Amino acid sequence: MTGFDLAFNPLLPWPVLITLGVIGLLLIALQAYARARGALLRSLALALLFFSLLDPSLRQEGRQPLPDIAVAVIDRTLSQESAGRMPQVEAAERDLKAQTTALPNTELRVIDVHSGTGKDTFGTRAFEALNRAMSDIPPDRFAGAVMITDGEIHDAPADSAKANLPGPVHGIITGSRSERDRKVVIDKAPRFGIVGKEQVIRFHVEEANGDGAPVDVTVTLQGKDPTIIQATPGEPVDLPVMIDHAGQNIAELTVPPMQGEVSAANNRAITVIEGIRDRLRVLLVSGSPHPGERSWRNLLKADASVDLVHFTILRPPEKQDGTPIKELALIAFPTRELFVDKLDQFDLIIFDRYQRQTVLPMAYLDNIAQYVEKGGALLISSGPDFTGEDGLYDTPLDAVIPAAPTGRVLEGAFRPAITADGRKHPVTRDLSGGETDPPTWGRWFRMVDTDAGQGTVVMAGRDDRPLLVLAHEGQGRVAQMLSDQGWLWARGYDGGGPQTELLRRIAHWLMKEPDLEEEALKAAQQGGNLVIERRTMADKTDPVTVTLPSGKTETVTLAESAPGLWTGLLPITEAGLHRLNDGKLEAVAAAGNADAREAADLLATDKILAPVTEATGGGIAWMADGMPRLIKIEKGRSMAGGSWLGLRANGAYRVTSVAEYPLFATLLSLGVLLLGLGAMWRRESR
Repeated sequence: MTGFDLAFNPLLPWPVLITLGVIGLLLIALQAYARARGALLRSLALALLFFSLLDPSLRQEGRQPLPDIAVAVIDRTLSQESAGRMPQVEAAERDLKAQTTALPNTELRVIDVHSGTGKDTFGTRAFEALNRAMSDIPPDRFAGAVMITDGEIHDAPADSAKANLPGPVHGIITGSRSERDRKVVIDKAPRFGIVGKEQVIRFHVEEANGDGAPVDVTVTLQGKDPTIIQATPGEPVDLPVMIDHAGQNIAELTVPPMQGEVSAANNRAITVIEGIRDRLRVLLVSGSPHPGERSWRNLLKADASVDLVHFTILRPPEKQDGTPIKELALIAFPTRELFVDKLDQFDLIIFDRYQRQTVLPMAYLDNIAQYVEKGGALLISSGPDFTGEDGLYDTPLDAVIPAAPTGRVLEGAFRPAITADGRKHPVTRDLSGGETDPPTWGRWFRMVDTDAGQGTVVMAGRDDRPLLVLAHEGQGRVAQMLSDQGWLWARGYDGGGPQTELLRRIAHWLMKEPDLEEEALKAAQQGGNLVIERRTMADKTDPVTVTLPSGKTETVTLAESAPGLWTGLLPITEAGLHRLNDGKLEAVAAAGNADAREAADLLATDKILAPVTEATGGGIAWMADGMPRLIKIEKGRSMAGGSWLGLRANGAYRVTSVAEYPLFATLLSLGVLLLGLGAMWRRESR
């Protein structure tokens, strides 16, 4: 390919040449005005003289044509797997490549777009992929872009006119205009809720090409039987949900699929509400005063989120010491209100070295046993009082007390130790000072001997006898501390120990804190993997079945990474909510964006891409109407028609050689100049 250009190499600076040119034009204008003879020849001579000062040359360039570059963006996200769209995608890509190959001087670059797995890469990021592909394409070689997509693009420019795309953007839409779909849309759901209080989830059902009749919505709350309510498509529904416990409270809403629906992936919506406790109401019942009583009170009063009611018996009714009646308390302690009327309002009840006395009749203790069976929490800290005939075990509480006293009190120094089960249990696992054998914490000197028929012994004392026992009783929980000398740790005796941390863990386990559950299943995203964690007291675990957002399932085998802790990894291939189940427990984890935007809208559409194609001069075609023809179009002409899409012919080239031919450096050019001057002289001489 050869091209010619006219080049100038002026003999004088441009300002001087411009000045001379202006003077010459003025002289020509004056001659024309005066109608002087020979004005035409004078003008020609001046023009030739000025042209010679420019030193013009004819430049011949050897040019190598550069191919125009088109970009094909192929949408392979989750929404494309619906309604048989992937075969359309594959067919469109093959046809696009074949047509581009047949076009003259055209190169096609193909880039695939997949669903993101990071918080910043969720959805279909088609324009982000296009910008990456265009980063090394010169604007004068860009022929245009063709997006093969279902139209559900989540990063389309908000202002298409300012997208600054140097060429046409076309869309080839997979799917069909007549697709049907039904989905559940959560309009409003709280992120947090107070345990024991109701929260409201607002949702509605959307239908595309449906009949609009009311549909059944199945509501499944974690750990409860499903319920069915009715919802009319398009109308909002308020769903009250009780926050039963701290941590994740999962609500799932499901609608049945329509006949011929594109996908059932968005027929289910899941929302997770984190349950938090408002203020913990704790009832502390103390028996005879002892050094450890103040430790309990100080621990509970130091926590601003705890409402403490301390019931202590300083002078039992049967004691007769001659104190005048007028010096005794005039207001009776509200025992009936606490242990009958408002007992179920407490989150935790603590008995600290309490002995059976007439202040609390058996009926009140029976109420506490029922309170535990119905989901309450009970902590018993025992000393020698527990072994006597008036101890708590010989009361209705024996139904929920896991360790029965033998009648012996073991005396002598010992260091509390974590048992094998204790190293698996979150309450005592990784407890500071307990990693070594023997532990590095201080000694105790007295404990109650028991037979732990129920529950889990997580700490042992003298002669490896049970020291701390944790048990599930009915729907509630019970913890037994079989020594009253934990206060020695608080005072730093013999090096002290983690008394505050241990008591805090016990209290939160009793109140079902999710992080302290010994049987738990959870997962979280770390980089490109979903890390699955299973806590259990068992010696082995079952594989975990993970249901991906698309409905596919994967099985993950877990390995023990620490006592009582089993973990596994699953590479994240889809963005959205992942459901986990091991046959006993279930959980939900979010990878990427918890909104699962890819599954939220599955209908094919051209509305999102249309503003961009219009602003760039491109067009949109539906694969259902057939694959459009691809042709090359010169700049400035329309780039799309009814059945064709155009790629811009830029005509870019690379210069491979240059040859210059001076026009006034040859005898011929000199002769022309002299001829002009001679003609002017001859005319003037007449």
